Amino acid sequence: MLRTRLLPWFTLSALGLGTLAGCERSPEAPATPAPVPAAAAVKPPAPPAVPDAAAVAKLASHFFQAPRNEAPLPVDTEAQVALGRMLFHEPRLSKNHDVSCNTCHGLDTFGVDNKALSDGHRGQKGSRNSPTVYNAARHIAQFWDGRAATLEAQAEGPMMNPVEMAMPGAKHVEATLSSMPEYTARFRAAFPKQSRPVTLSHAARALAAFERTLTTTSRFDRFLAGEHAALSVAEQRGLEAFVTTGCTTCHNGPAVGGTSFQKLGLVEEYPKLTDAGRFDATKNEDDRGFFRVPTLRNVEKTGPYLHDGSVEDLPTMVRLMGRYQLGRTLKDGEVDDMVAFLKSLTGELPPAEHISAPPLPPSTKRTPKPDPS
Repeated sequence: MLRTRLLPWFTLSALGLGTLAGCERSPEAPATPAPVPAAAAVKPPAPPAVPDAAAVAKLASHFFQAPRNEAPLPVDTEAQVALGRMLFHEPRLSKNHDVSCNTCHGLDTFGVDNKALSDGHRGQKGSRNSPTVYNAARHIAQFWDGRAATLEAQAEGPMMNPVEMAMPGAKHVEATLSSMPEYTARFRAAFPKQSRPVTLSHAARALAAFERTLTTTSRFDRFLAGEHAALSVAEQRGLEAFVTTGCTTCHNGPAVGGTSFQKLGLVEEYPKLTDAGRFDATKNEDDRGFFRVPTLRNVEKTGPYLHDGSVEDLPTMVRLMGRYQLGRTLKDGEVDDMVAFLKSLTGELPPAEHISAPPLPPSTKRTPKPDPS
């Protein structure tokens, strides 16, 4: 773990803040301050400290590295992305025509629904929190247990999951989409060389193409690009603490996470952990209690936290990770600064015309009806 001080330029003294912590009026101070001469009333602010370029480069290196086994991303066409956007908002991909991808992964709420466990078919709840779809394209794998290696594989899962969208099978999905002439035409445009364009795998491919466009950039990116004033003094202190405490052991790379699997309770056993995590996907006993490390981009907006949504607020989450993952009891000031830094990861959402629900084709007489069961 990293415990050396990497950024001496983040110190309070270097930023001219070292004398502020104990500034209080003495008992002998007069109730009314003496008049200040007009010429001295306004002083120009002191110039900010100039960051050390080598220190910044060393720090930034934690957030540029990609997963070691990352495969090149597919080349997506505009037709595939446009179709994927429609399918993302399409409730008729669920058994009762009432649940879409956007139901649990609201694109206007940073890719989540802010619930511990999402509502699926007939109000059923799953056992794991719905992770954000923003910036997920470069994750090492999808789902908390990593059972889907790609976005395409992930996209098929919820449609067939009896607790989520509950579709009876691939043929039902394909019959639903084929019943609407506009979808048939759009699948042909998106997959022009295919003799059978309307398939479940092509629907998943289009969904993945759209999800690969769901990225956000934040003030932290501007900081990494050299605009050091993009982060406040407290955020810079929090970044330093984030690195020196050892958080970048897991939360690294462009997404500030998502590049590895880690045991929950690495240093100290996590209380009441019953979810087997990655073991469910691999059946390898060594994977019990391991989960894919989540991205911290937009983490301020994507609570509640953990695989089960059991942690409501960000300061509590930071303290828990310090204790159970790093063996550290973080001080209040450290937590405050780290939370300030994490909030700098909140990015700008794509334009509304890209993420809002587009007009969807009307149903026809051939569209399979919702199943009341």
